[in-house]
Amino acid sequence: MAEGQEREEAQHLAGSSSLSVRWVQGFPKQNVQFVNNETICYPSGNYIIFINIETKEKTLLQCVSGIVGVMATNIPYEVVAFSDRRLNPLIYIYDFPGLTQRITLKGNVLLDYTLLTFSYCGTYLASYSSLPEFELALWNWESQIILCKQSQPGVDVSQMTFNPMNWHQLCLSSSTTVTVWTIEKSNQEHYLTAKSVKLPTEDGSLLNETDIIFSNSKLKDSIYGPVFPVSAIAGLVGEEAETFRPKDDLHSLLHPTMHCWTPTSELYVGCEESHLLRINGDTLKVTVLNKTEEPAPLEDKRNLIRPITLAYQKEGIFASGTDGFVYSFIIKDASYKVQDFIELEEPVEHLVFSPNYKMLLLQTEKGSIHTYTFDKQPRFNKVLTACDGNFQALDFITPGNKHFMSTVLACSPSSLSAAVGTVGGAVCFLDVSNAKSPQEVHRAFLSEASVQDVVYDQRGMYLFVGTAEGHIFLINAKPSSSFQILGFTEVEKGISQISTVSLLETDIVEVMVLIPLLEVGKSRLEMFTLPSILPQVAATFADERGRLKDQIIHKFLYEIEHVLSSAVLDFQSNRILGFCSHVPYICSYLLPEKEHTGICVLKPFQKLQSRHYGHGKIYLSSHGLWLLTTAKDGILYIRDAHTLETLVWCQSHSYQTQGIQSLKISLDGQDILVNGKNDGTLVCLKWKYVLYTASQTQLPSIDSSQEELDSAQDMKKISWIQAKSQEAIKKEVKQFSTKRKEIKKAIKALAKTVQNMMEENETVAFIAKLEESEFSLDLEELERLHDESEEEVAKIRNDTEMDNLAKRYLAELIKEECWNSMAVKGRSLKCFHIPYMVENFPMKERTAEELKELESVLQQKKTEAECLKLRKEIVEAQPAVSLGKKHQEEDDEEDKENMIAKDTNLPNYLLGSLSTDFGVDTSFLSSQLELHSREDKVNQIILLKDIIYKVKTIFNNEFNAAYKQKEFEIARVREKNVRIQEIILDLELEEKVWQPEFEECEKPERTLVVEDHEITASKYVKPWKKAKGELIMTPKLERWFAFQSSDVRQRALMDMMGGVLEVKKEDILKMAVPQPTFMAKPDALWSEEEKKQFKDYEKKVKELNEERDKYRKSLEAEMKKLQSIIQESTQSFDEYLKRLFGKRVNAEMVVNQEELKINNLLFSLLLDEEINSRELCLNNYLARKQGKKIQTAAAIQNAKEDLDTYKEYYDNLVAEDKVLDRSFKKEFSELPIQQVDVLYKLFKRRPRIPKQKTHQDTASVVPFGERLGTDRLNKGASAQFMKAMDELDNINNMPEGLDVMVWEHFCATRRAKVENEQKVKQKAAGLMEMLAFLRKRIEDDEKVQKNIEKVFHELIVLQEEKVEFQLNLTIQILLKQGQVELENFQLTLDYSDAILINKNIIEDLNSVIRTQGQKKVSSMVESKNVHKGIYQMEWEHKKMEMEMEDLNQKAWDIQMLFFSRDRQKFLNEPHYETLIAIQIGIMEQTIAVLDKTHKKNVEHCKKLLKKLGRFSNHKDVANYTLSCNLQEELVAVSERRDICNAIGSKLTCEKIAKERYDDMMQQQKLTSISKQQTEQILILQAEVERLRMRTFPALVPM
Repeated sequence: MAEGQEREEAQHLAGSSSLSVRWVQGFPKQNVQFVNNETICYPSGNYIIFINIETKEKTLLQCVSGIVGVMATNIPYEVVAFSDRRLNPLIYIYDFPGLTQRITLKGNVLLDYTLLTFSYCGTYLASYSSLPEFELALWNWESQIILCKQSQPGVDVSQMTFNPMNWHQLCLSSSTTVTVWTIEKSNQEHYLTAKSVKLPTEDGSLLNETDIIFSNSKLKDSIYGPVFPVSAIAGLVGEEAETFRPKDDLHSLLHPTMHCWTPTSELYVGCEESHLLRINGDTLKVTVLNKTEEPAPLEDKRNLIRPITLAYQKEGIFASGTDGFVYSFIIKDASYKVQDFIELEEPVEHLVFSPNYKMLLLQTEKGSIHTYTFDKQPRFNKVLTACDGNFQALDFITPGNKHFMSTVLACSPSSLSAAVGTVGGAVCFLDVSNAKSPQEVHRAFLSEASVQDVVYDQRGMYLFVGTAEGHIFLINAKPSSSFQILGFTEVEKGISQISTVSLLETDIVEVMVLIPLLEVGKSRLEMFTLPSILPQVAATFADERGRLKDQIIHKFLYEIEHVLSSAVLDFQSNRILGFCSHVPYICSYLLPEKEHTGICVLKPFQKLQSRHYGHGKIYLSSHGLWLLTTAKDGILYIRDAHTLETLVWCQSHSYQTQGIQSLKISLDGQDILVNGKNDGTLVCLKWKYVLYTASQTQLPSIDSSQEELDSAQDMKKISWIQAKSQEAIKKEVKQFSTKRKEIKKAIKALAKTVQNMMEENETVAFIAKLEESEFSLDLEELERLHDESEEEVAKIRNDTEMDNLAKRYLAELIKEECWNSMAVKGRSLKCFHIPYMVENFPMKERTAEELKELESVLQQKKTEAECLKLRKEIVEAQPAVSLGKKHQEEDDEEDKENMIAKDTNLPNYLLGSLSTDFGVDTSFLSSQLELHSREDKVNQIILLKDIIYKVKTIFNNEFNAAYKQKEFEIARVREKNVRIQEIILDLELEEKVWQPEFEECEKPERTLVVEDHEITASKYVKPWKKAKGELIMTPKLERWFAFQSSDVRQRALMDMMGGVLEVKKEDILKMAVPQPTFMAKPDALWSEEEKKQFKDYEKKVKELNEERDKYRKSLEAEMKKLQSIIQESTQSFDEYLKRLFGKRVNAEMVVNQEELKINNLLFSLLLDEEINSRELCLNNYLARKQGKKIQTAAAIQNAKEDLDTYKEYYDNLVAEDKVLDRSFKKEFSELPIQQVDVLYKLFKRRPRIPKQKTHQDTASVVPFGERLGTDRLNKGASAQFMKAMDELDNINNMPEGLDVMVWEHFCATRRAKVENEQKVKQKAAGLMEMLAFLRKRIEDDEKVQKNIEKVFHELIVLQEEKVEFQLNLTIQILLKQGQVELENFQLTLDYSDAILINKNIIEDLNSVIRTQGQKKVSSMVESKNVHKGIYQMEWEHKKMEMEMEDLNQKAWDIQMLFFSRDRQKFLNEPHYETLIAIQIGIMEQTIAVLDKTHKKNVEHCKKLLKKLGRFSNHKDVANYTLSCNLQEELVAVSERRDICNAIGSKLTCEKIAKERYDDMMQQQKLTSISKQQTEQILILQAEVERLRMRTFPALVPM
């Protein structure tokens, strides 16, 4: 659709000559190229710009189909090739300097070409396309045909060049690869073959990569089997196996940036890592050139040079780096020396020599072009100065057609000044009287928002500036007013366009502002009016802050119900023209004549399809008669502003670069400036319109104060709008000064009060102290700080919650995986007194799938065991020779069964583990010497896992029993410790009671529960809960205190008897005999009575002490007894746990042994998979190589056929040449011999063509020689040769005495001979190419054949390794420990050729040999008896043959007998008599029923006969009456017959015919009925015959 539109528009443009391209300005974004020695060219937008370097003259070539894609030049033929960018792009080739289209090339590319390049000589063009093809194509551009092409999907290429010395080589490079393509030619066929260059690593070292498919190493491990390539280990079997590299083997390679060819067909490649490579074009050998370092100055930091582009010269190469320097690399052998050549201000992206190598062109990063001329005095010139980025805005300088460019600008129609908007919100006014060097004369800082639009009215009275905040500033445009700012008005944000109408006939300026409302899908239009006298009365139009009053400027709001991308106001101010965004229409809206308030909705008055697509803009010419529209399609339409009819259009830019960004038209309408959006191209269009003349245009007058422009003023620090606000504030301050003073006094008093409060706050306690921010009186600031703190707290709380949630989730996962999923939790047991610890086996529950697999394996093993037992019974069973041997054989079988039963339980050293010690059944395990197949190994692994599970289960059961025992022991110790603790308290000892407890490792579930004592932080209690708890606790405490104060009895008991009513035996240690009171007196003062009391006291004390000693000793004995009991019980448990520890070690050993066997089996399975993968990979590789072999063989066959055909044609030409040579004398045989000899010498003579001498200076500078096209060179040489032949054929060279006719005949013969020789030379050259092509194909075929042979060899070796791997099994043998080794033993230590055989195999073999010997003896005895009975058996055989004949005859007779169904049943039925009795009983019952039914039928028939008799009598009476009536009717009928006969016979004939017809129809009906009955009879007969044959079948004779 787009292409059809472009073709239609191109045809329209070709037919319209009123709008043409005047000039194009653009900067190169692609590489600049030479067309000849003086002219360069580069694409820009839709154009190719040619620049003459000497005269700076520009020539344009436009691409009619859109933007120019890639470009290439051919210097010998002086042509330019470029592609367009569209679906199915084309390649155009134009001649230079005529710029006429020569050829159009059309390929199969879908989207775009990325590279084009011509060969150094010849008519060859190479192209490379982007996705989806990524196709390299070789063209013969003169013949417009593709010679060959090759696709490489997904490969991007950055540079493509031909070898200047050999067009058969083509180099393609990208940032990761360098590929050299070879173009092979055979007759008229061309072929492309690619070879990739193996790049070094980033440090410059070369990689020695091993072949992945063919294993070069002979590594072989006698234990772990053969060593395979990593592709087989990875399981790769397809084409990816050839290129697979493990991660550790991947190295970062160099990244090429640019390459160039040398005259020796070598490549120089520059890399990002500052390395320079030299690549041999034939062998592709890479050499890393070494840089010869020189001492550099300290300030020079250019240690590493990263070449961006390269250009070859005779002494080396020129290279440019990222630092703006161009270096000269002087290369010698494998090293190079760097010299500074030239320095530029910016990096150089492209270097290219002119065809004569006298000039070097340098293209910078921004697009500037410089030339360096090599001469006696080198010259450095600047051809083009480019700026960074694209053109943003432009305008014409009034009056005239000069233009000016910037970001946001507008040129004043009334003065030679321009206004430029900045991002900082300022407007700069420039003096453009000298367009080449504008000067800033004034700067106005409007606001801090960026300037979005700058617009002058048509007369240049006002300047309107729109900002991002929605402010439109009004500035006096006259320089004499120093660009006074008159005011501003506010509109909605997002100003899209400002349109003005200012005519000479009126004194007002109407302004319209467009604001799209994208959120609601509408557009807002705001219009206001400004008088021309506004500068004189600006103060009345604006308030104190500079805002224009809406009532005075008559501001109105309009709304459109769809989005407009652009809108303008026509010069009659009654209509708005808008460009719709979402639909391709230009709409016209009529403005209401009456004034309104609020928002007025406008409806479209007129609609016109814009023929654009995408967002666009519309502009009005200076006189308002033309409407110019542009959009993203890059087409400019000029329409009549009233009728909206298209006057002319032109496609100056392309939709691929987002079309046109801005447009300006000059006041006279002759020039139109069109600026592209993304192509960086500025196009000037020239339009000659007859109706628009200078007399019809009234140009605005130039302000006379132009000379008053001063130099730029200093920019103010604050914007104009801020300055206005400050002035207004000052006025308000002055107006309300008294009120302001009162407020200040109140604020000071309040501040003093707050200060006192802050001082008081410093003296209070810390808990009551307030923060300084709480004394702030700024409520808004307090609220803001509070909100910020709340937000920060919420953020921290949210982050903490999320972090805790993540940790809880992780903990839950760990718990689920390591604890909850365990059927048996991991725990340990410690001894009481010994540092032993026993751990159980943590175990997961077996899944249903595992149990199902185990069940199937066990069932399979049982089935195999039963089958093996039956097979052995069948094989070992011997025919019974005699009854006497029967018992002996039974005994032997019993012995063998016992042996088999014993063999099922293999010894531990063959079983490979001690699993039988745990009572695990290992009878289902296969012998380690029989595990050959994959299925057996998998089943063995499943059974071994089951054994491990059982061993762990058995040990865990014992562990659980020990765990329960320890729990019991701890409980018993705790129980006894209670009594021990009482004794210790009674004895007042300082001993500590030993109380064993479970540790964390013994009860790991305790780690998952957090106890209250583990929490160090205080628990947070909510205030309401705290208050509730206090309310509850207060009455409880009161009641307890009341109880304590009133309990007198309890206090008395505590004081008198220690709180008990009865003294226990345990309290004897606490008892004391009270001392008498007189003991306080001296002994001399005691009385007799007191002495007696003292003796009694001593006696009581002694008795109490004796009782205490007895009780103390009993308590100590009891405590020792309890401690000894605890010691014995715990020691016995420790002994048990020691034994359990040994079992744990043995169980772990068994588990490790079984796991070792599993690992060996898994390794064998893995090795088996690697062997299978390796075998499949080699088979696939062999299949691919065999397919390639078929292709190479077919290519050789085709090449031989073409060579034979071509050689036959060549031999014919050579034979014709010889025939012409031999027949010369025959043709001139009539002439004398002397003349014939002279003519023959002239016949053999050939003209000498002088070789073209190259200029000495050119030959010394140009490294590749002159650029001459091969075809052009051949044509030139042929023309020179024919010209020389014409000179030889001149009559002046005719020998004397020779006739003119003969000379002419001689010249014709010689010319034919010369032409034939030229053909022979050409065909000989073609024959050499075909022979070289055939040799190349044969070499390729031989390489493929060698690869196939290598693959076969690899397969054979692999098969041998596979067989060896399947036979050599890895078995696990248990060896007894502690055996004494022999000294000076003489044993064989080399077991490389030994075979491990089971002892049972030898024993079985010996038993079989003995059995077979006994069988042989018995068979010899039997053979004697057999010979004796041979004759008797022969007689019996003859007798049996005769009997057999008799029996056969009888059988035949029996078969021929009639055999009814009853007889068959009699013979076949085993209980025939019972069956007959049953049938007889059934028949008797049937007869009885039939008899009873018959009697009922007879009685019914009798009744019916009686009834029919009566009915017959009635019928007889009726018949008699009818007979009487019949007689009368017969008489009447006879009378009527007579009457009818009398009437005539006509009716009779008709009656007869009708009767005959009825008879015929009846006959036909009867005939059809008879046929149907006949068919039914035949069917019934066949059914009867079938039933008869079924009842009486025929017996076939034997």
